Amino acid sequence: MKSRTAGMWWGTSIEAPDPGALARFYAELLGWHVGHEEPGTAIVAASPNGPFFVFQRADGYRPPVWPPEDGRQRPMMHFDFQVGDLESAVAEAVALGAVLAEFQPQPHVRVLLDPAGHPFCLCLDS
Repeated sequence: MKSRTAGMWWGTSIEAPDPGALARFYAELLGWHVGHEEPGTAIVAASPNGPFFVFQRADGYRPPVWPPEDGRQRPMMHFDFQVGDLESAVAEAVALGAVLAEFQPQPHVRVLLDPAGHPFCLCLDS
């Protein structure tokens, strides 16, 4: 993108009831760092140049339901993370506060819920 210059950031924004806590969860999970935190917003970065995840406070936040159900809050997006060892990656995520979802649609993928209830996938590198 030609309009993007050095020092400009880009990323995905995710709603959460506690942005700082969710930012710290993903920073630990991915080995990234919390690059900025203020009331209502926290940013996790892979490097000073990104990519970035921006977590923003959402009043009245309702966690999405997995798998989706009619009439309930649907997941609007999710993260996929490739891993070398599925079992140990799941154990690490759970130790950080994730929950293994009951419904698992594929044998080489594990769906987990982050501390705010957003689904994310750990995908075996095959």
